[in-house]
Amino acid sequence: MRGRMPGGRGGVAIGLGGLVVLGVASLLLGQDLITPFLGGGGPAPGSMAPTGAPSAAVPANDEMTQFVSFVLDDCQGTWRGILGARYRDTRLVLFSGATSSACGPADAGTGPFYCPGDENVYVDLSFYGELQRRFGAPGDFAQAYVLAHEIGHHVQNVLGTEARVRAMQRADPSRENDLSVRMELQADCYAGVWAHSTSRRALLEDGDVEEAMRAASAVGDDSIARMSGSRIRPETFTHGDAASRMQWFRIGMSSGSVEACDTFR
Repeated sequence: MRGRMPGGRGGVAIGLGGLVVLGVASLLLGQDLITPFLGGGGPAPGSMAPTGAPSAAVPANDEMTQFVSFVLDDCQGTWRGILGARYRDTRLVLFSGATSSACGPADAGTGPFYCPGDENVYVDLSFYGELQRRFGAPGDFAQAYVLAHEIGHHVQNVLGTEARVRAMQRADPSRENDLSVRMELQADCYAGVWAHSTSRRALLEDGDVEEAMRAASAVGDDSIARMSGSRIRPETFTHGDAASRMQWFRIGMSSGSVEACDTFR
């Protein structure tokens, strides 16, 4: 991922590391130093400190901490632009080993998750190593996809989708898994909407989209079943198969539209 100075073909490109440095400088100075390099559409001045602050359990100067904080701020800037005053920021809680949330305790085996009870996104950074080693999905944009998916769940909470779906699940438990899959696929589509924004702002490099698609495929229910040696049983799926997850990410990225992400029709 990269940022580019506005001003025509002769603009100055800076790498992801440069953007991270600018993000840290923005935090220290209380000024938005990133937006000029992104060509607009970034976070509003002063928005970075509350939204990108990691938990105290993880060093703030860690390279991965800086990366996910940058992705969080950029993703939330995109959703502010789309939803306007309806959008409220989520917080990123980075932890090592174990943590607690309004949705209960979590550890490294839980994986990244969003808790509607406290509206926080929780990430144990060791998961990204698992994503590369165990799931065969390396790359910074694969990592960005995972975080953008969890922020997609926050968007569902903001729009009231999460509450409506939980009510439908309680009313008809036989549809619980089907509705869960539709929720997850919509979050994949919302991750694609953010990716559409990064593409329009020329932040993507060659291979970034492929990294995200590999990650979406790797965390499909059928892919995980094969990896664990289990029989593939679609009726037990809760997140969607690999093909569906890639498809809905692609729909979000090609359209850039919230309306195109209606997985419930």
